[in-house]
Amino acid sequence: MAAFDVVVIGGGPGGYAAAIRCAQRQASVALVEKGDMGGTCLNTGCIPSKALLASVHFLTMAKHANLMGLEIAGEIKANWAKMQSRKDAIVMGFRKGVTGLVQSNGIKVYGGRGIVGPGGKVRIEGGGGSEEIVAKKVILATGSVPIEIGAFKFDGKTIISSTEALSLTAIPASMAIIGGGIIGCEMGCVYAAVGCKVTIIEALDSLLPNEDAWVGALMVKELKKIGIESMVGQKVTAVETTGGGAKVSLAGGAAVDADKVLVAVGRRAVCDKETVDGLGLAMSGPAIAVNERMETSAPGVYAIGDAVGTTYLAHGAFMEAEIAAANACGADEKIGPYHMVPRAVYTFPEVASVGRSEKKCAEMGIETYVGKANFRTNGRSVAHNEGVGEVRVIRNTANDEIVGVTMAGATATEMLAAARAMIGSREKITEICFPHPTVSEVLKEAWEDAFGISLHVPPRK
Repeated sequence: MAAFDVVVIGGGPGGYAAAIRCAQRQASVALVEKGDMGGTCLNTGCIPSKALLASVHFLTMAKHANLMGLEIAGEIKANWAKMQSRKDAIVMGFRKGVTGLVQSNGIKVYGGRGIVGPGGKVRIEGGGGSEEIVAKKVILATGSVPIEIGAFKFDGKTIISSTEALSLTAIPASMAIIGGGIIGCEMGCVYAAVGCKVTIIEALDSLLPNEDAWVGALMVKELKKIGIESMVGQKVTAVETTGGGAKVSLAGGAAVDADKVLVAVGRRAVCDKETVDGLGLAMSGPAIAVNERMETSAPGVYAIGDAVGTTYLAHGAFMEAEIAAANACGADEKIGPYHMVPRAVYTFPEVASVGRSEKKCAEMGIETYVGKANFRTNGRSVAHNEGVGEVRVIRNTANDEIVGVTMAGATATEMLAAARAMIGSREKITEICFPHPTVSEVLKEAWEDAFGISLHVPPRK
C-alpha cells in the first residue's frame, strides 16, 4: 500500500495549489481527482466564461469601430462555433499545463473518486476497480456544484446550469436568467452580445446584490444598452417547459417566455458522503466546517475552497490552500480576514471590490466618508471609449483608514491588487506618483477625494 505525507482530494485551484505547496515543503504528496484537472474554475467556470467574454468584448468593440474613427467593411457577427472552439482550446491548454505542473513537482496523480476513512486510509475508485493508499494528513478540496431549485430542476436542455450555458451548440433566440449575481450577469453579457434576447430575473432588489446599491443601479442601466432586460425584486414561482422552450412565471403574475432558462442562483459545496460519514465530519449546511487553520473536526484532515463554502472564488481557494498546506506540513498558520479577498465581476462594465462595502460599514456602525471619481474624466478611459463607471474609496472617519474600495468600469478588475494594498492605509497618497495617462488614475482620484484633496474632482457643496 502506497503511503504519503499528504493526500489531496480534488484537483481544482485549491487542491492543486495545496498539493504543490506541500511538495515544495518536501512532503510526499498524492492528488486524487475524479474528473478533469483544474476543477470547476478551469473547466466549467472562470476560464471558459472569460474566454467567451473576451470574444464578445472584441465583437462589441468591432461594432463600435466607427466611434474610434475606423471603417470596417462587411457585416460584423459572431461565429459561435469558432468561439466555442477557441474556448475549448484554451481550457485544454491550461488543463494540460496544470497536469504537467503538478507532475513536475513529483506529485503522484490518481484518477478516480477519493474516499477518506479513519486512520488516513484513502480508497480510490475508478476505471472499474479500486486501490487504497494511506496518508499522514489529508486535504479535502472537493469543490461545488450549481444550486438546483427543486421546483424547476435542471434538464440540461431547456432548464440549464452554468455548465451547459458555456457549451450550447447554438445561440438561442432568447434566454431567461434566474439570478442576477456574478454568473447570471456575466453569462447575460455573453449571450446578449451575440444576439440573444436576454432577461435577467433577480429576487432581491438589485443586480449583484452583494455589492452596494449604486453598483446594481449602474448595471441595470448599462446592461440595458447591450439589450439585457433586468427584472429586480421579482421572485420566480415556476418554470414550465413547452415544446419550443419554457415559460417562467413570476410571483406578481407576470411571465417570461424563453428558449432557454439559465438557473444561476449560486453554487453549493460538495463532499463525498462516505468521507463525511466515515470521518464524522462536522458540517455547516452542505459545507465542511473548518477553523481558522483550515482544520476539520477530524484530526489531520483539512478542507479548503468551495467545499468549505467561504468565498466560492478560485483566489479564495488559493489563499486557503496556502494555510492548509503549511499546517499539514507542521506549521501553525491562520487564515486572514475574508473581507480582504478581492471580488471581481467580468461584465460590461467590470465590477471590482475589496474590503468593506458602504452598506457593510453602516451595518457595523462604522462612520465613513466616501471618495468618488468617474471614469468619464479619465484621459485613458475616454480615449478608449470606455468612460462609463465610477470608483469609490471608503474612509473610516474615526481613524482615517481606508476600509473598502468598489469600482465599476472597464479594466476595474486589473486594479484590484492596487486597491487591496490601499486597505488599512492612512496615507493621503499625495507622495505616490501614478503614471499618466492610465486608468489607475481614477483610483488615485477617488482615494484623494476620500480625504477631500483630489485635484480633478470638483469640491463638494
